Amino acid sequence: MQQLLLPLLLVLVLAVPLVMSTRKQKKQQAAQQDLQSSLSAGDRVMTTSGLYGTVADASGDNTIDIEIAPGVVTTWLRLAVREKVEPVVETEEDSADEVVEAPAEESIIESSSGIKNDDEPQTTAQVAPPLEHGKK
Repeated sequence: MQQLLLPLLLVLVLAVPLVMSTRKQKKQQAAQQDLQSSLSAGDRVMTTSGLYGTVADASGDNTIDIEIAPGVVTTWLRLAVREKVEPVVETEEDSADEVVEAPAEESIIESSSGIKNDDEPQTTAQVAPPLEHGKK
């Protein structure tokens, strides 16, 4: 009886993780198939290549039309859709926060020379002196 215990334990140790991972993959595949079959016009999606767009037409069996820019509609395989994403809602506060002023040339030179200025963002950019034309 004890001679059979060790091989049985080895099989059990190897078989349990294999079965669990197979179940997990099946669940993921079923969820992906449900997502692809539930696509409808107006859904915001991301493709497997990272392209965001809005579903324009989902009437095809294997393909869907995705609008990637206003007036630009491309045809994709349903399998290329990775996930549905929430539409981006931009408020007035978001657009006001995006305005960023470029630092002055002097602060870039000071930052690259090693002088720390807490008011300006630190950068490692090097600014070359202006070229003088006509002198040799």
